[in-house]
Amino acid sequence: MSHPLLQPATRELIEAAVSADLGRSWRVGSWTDLADRASHPALVLRDDGFAVFAKHAAGADGAAQLGVELDGLRLIGDRSGVDVPAPVAGGRVELPDGSAVMLVQALDERADRHPADWRAIGRALARIHRVTGETFGSTEDGYFGPLSQDNRPVDSDEWTEFYAVRRVLPWLRTARDADAIDAATVARMETLVGRLPELAGPRTSPRLLHGDAQHHNFVSTAKGAVVIDPSPYFGHPELDLALLDYFSPVPPQTWAGYQEIAPIDPGFAERRELWRIFAYLAVLTVDGDNDFGRRFRGRLTAALDHYLG
Repeated sequence: MSHPLLQPATRELIEAAVSADLGRSWRVGSWTDLADRASHPALVLRDDGFAVFAKHAAGADGAAQLGVELDGLRLIGDRSGVDVPAPVAGGRVELPDGSAVMLVQALDERADRHPADWRAIGRALARIHRVTGETFGSTEDGYFGPLSQDNRPVDSDEWTEFYAVRRVLPWLRTARDADAIDAATVARMETLVGRLPELAGPRTSPRLLHGDAQHHNFVSTAKGAVVIDPSPYFGHPELDLALLDYFSPVPPQTWAGYQEIAPIDPGFAERRELWRIFAYLAVLTVDGDNDFGRRFRGRLTAALDHYLG
């Protein structure tokens, strides 16, 4: 009972919210801990006939963070038609300590993905990218993992400036402040930022992004791929493509599924690491002092070596 979502007072609030939403009594009978898959404490909670996914966000901005996530799911679902989890009880329960719990209907996940499941992930991402925007960025800020993310458009409305000013440079500062990178790496990063316009490839119009499109953020079900954990804004589709296999590979079916709906520029493979650099800096900011995070220092160095020599 040490899990924050199973504390008696929290559990009672969740049960009351779900009961009100269903119009019948709902009580937690069993649960599955998702600690190995989620960055926040998360459980699937079940009674005999209905299951919810519950995620706890602590801290003063916990409710705001979950609100942004729910808004992102709604945006992607409404604009692209891609499936997203249905909110339960409005999607969020605020707790007396200022933290909050997100509640959405649990998905019947297919853990062992079939080739068709991998293809469906690519198709879902391509459908998201078919949605166009007027400017790079968004009117709403977001989060990348636990880090707040500034989505304000830049004056030039050029993707390379947006990527530099809103993605790379902020987390270059935070990674340096966390002593996760040294001054020499900072200097090399600043050189790379100056070269972004020549490295970024063909210009593109703003497209809706998932924002954290690693393949684990697509749940495979019998009906197809369902999007979870988005951080959407309008940007370059290649950024999502670069994150798709950021933590672990995806098979050829995923890329084939994407290209059934949208093309991938032949130069993307050369630019893949360019669009991952901001994420390397984010991981180093948060986890640079542990074994997981330290692996990304080498990946960042390799990317700099590749583009700067």
